[in-house]
Amino acid sequence: MRRKRLLWQLYPYFLVISLVSVGVASWYASRVLYRFHETQTGTDLVARARLVRSHVAGLLESESLPSLEGYCRTAGRDIQTRITIINADGTVVADSDEEARAMDNHADRPEVRRALDGADGTATRYSSTLRRTMVYAAVPVEGPAGVRVVVRTALPLFFLESTFRSIRLEIVLGGLLLLMLTAVAGFAISRWITRPIDEIRSGAERFAAGDLSGHIPVFKSAEIGGLAEALNSLAAQLMGKIRDMEKQRNEQAAVMASMVEGVLAVDPDERIINLNTAAANLFHLSIVEARGRGLREAIRHPGLQEFVARTLAGTQPTEGDIVLHDGEEKFLQLSGARLRDAQGRSLGALIVMNDVTRLRRLENVRRDFVANVSHELKTPITSIKGFVETLADGAVNRPEDARRFLEIIARQADRLNSIIEDLLMLSRIEQDAEHGQVSLERAPLQPVLASAIQACQVKAGEKRIRVALSCEAGIAGPINPRLLEQAVVNLIDNAVKYSEERGEVLVAAQSVPNELRIVVTDHGCGIEPDHLPRLFERFYRVDKARSRQMGGTGLGLAIVKHIAQAHRGRVSVESEPGKGSRFTIHLPL
Repeated sequence: MRRKRLLWQLYPYFLVISLVSVGVASWYASRVLYRFHETQTGTDLVARARLVRSHVAGLLESESLPSLEGYCRTAGRDIQTRITIINADGTVVADSDEEARAMDNHADRPEVRRALDGADGTATRYSSTLRRTMVYAAVPVEGPAGVRVVVRTALPLFFLESTFRSIRLEIVLGGLLLLMLTAVAGFAISRWITRPIDEIRSGAERFAAGDLSGHIPVFKSAEIGGLAEALNSLAAQLMGKIRDMEKQRNEQAAVMASMVEGVLAVDPDERIINLNTAAANLFHLSIVEARGRGLREAIRHPGLQEFVARTLAGTQPTEGDIVLHDGEEKFLQLSGARLRDAQGRSLGALIVMNDVTRLRRLENVRRDFVANVSHELKTPITSIKGFVETLADGAVNRPEDARRFLEIIARQADRLNSIIEDLLMLSRIEQDAEHGQVSLERAPLQPVLASAIQACQVKAGEKRIRVALSCEAGIAGPINPRLLEQAVVNLIDNAVKYSEERGEVLVAAQSVPNELRIVVTDHGCGIEPDHLPRLFERFYRVDKARSRQMGGTGLGLAIVKHIAQAHRGRVSVESEPGKGSRFTIHLPL
């Protein structure tokens, strides 16, 4: 329904009231003027009758009735007034317009009766003789014995009406002019009244549209000015509250977005209320598109769906675990709690998802490390114990056997010592890196690489393997020469072990944007792709029997990785079975 403006609601009523007021005032003024003119006409007729009375009194003294009738006709024609002379008994003596003998007795006429009583009389009535409405005035002519005759003057009413018609026209025209002026003034006054309301309405619409920065003018009127002040105050309070809410919302959004844990909120019907970036990334969702969708439609994971249903059905916080299979396994630890408002009514459930994949992997690495280190330590210890028991059982009395057994015990003891030394070295590197105690200095790489090659030259010579160096003299960077030499020695030693006789190992250094690269390349047996991700774990072996046969401890590559990390760098490997491997230490500049 279309609503009218207040101006067009007020203005028509104002016009109607003005029209009625002007109409009533004009009608009342016309009636008052008409009565006034009627009274004035009667007074004028009385004055004319009195003027005629002196002449009539003289004619009566001379008792000349024909002269009286002639006088009435002449005087009536001169003053344009009907003049009638009436005896005390009511008979008409003379009349200016009619034959006196043909006229009725006038004793019953009101103005005549009053004149016969000695007073002036007036009246307005219809004349049957003249067939028109007349205004009459009668005055007595006194004699010695009382009233002798009555002189009556009369005028037709249409004289008064014709005179008053022009006055009425002026009144009507004046009323119309007044009505027009009133309409214009009323419109201006209505606009003046409604303009502040329009401005307040416009300001309120701006406020409703969200623009609270504007200000509504405060008018002088107490009511409208008070309304404008109240709306301005309301807008200021709303702006303050909206700013506080936006600040809280931004803070909450920042907290949600920066959380590593995934957060998912659902309503009692399992529709998604909100989720943060971490949760969206876990399930490859769009935050905007996911809101309002059903959980079973958006996230097709039975484990999560069952956990959410269990959280909504319970009253206590719940915990659980699920596994995501998305290329690689992800382990999520779930915590759920009911969402309630200030009145305690249920709004849904809040699910917090913590990615514990790294912890699970670390736990697996720890478990494997314990198993591997136990196995690696147990093998030489078992061997030593076995040969010691053999010697104790009498083999010590056989010099050749005793010497051979003792040599085996010595080799196993050396192997055990190597494992312990590597473990201690690995522990020291980790501790120093964690506490920032690994000192780095800008030094050239060529001497470090040359020293590492020199340390491995004996083992390489046994297999007649050529170890080549490619490094420009000017390549330098922030390094710890002792630790870096150990890392390169481990890589060269590993390359020599798995290279064929008369093979070649290349050690090269490259300077690229933002980092230094130390590359050790061999042309040995290579490594299967499945083993590459775990190659730098402690005690991890691609071929366990062969590795132990070659005397490795299983910690060399783990030491390389931690030395690279101590330099705030990393180590990578590229390998193809049957073609060799390429290990690279990346050192940031």
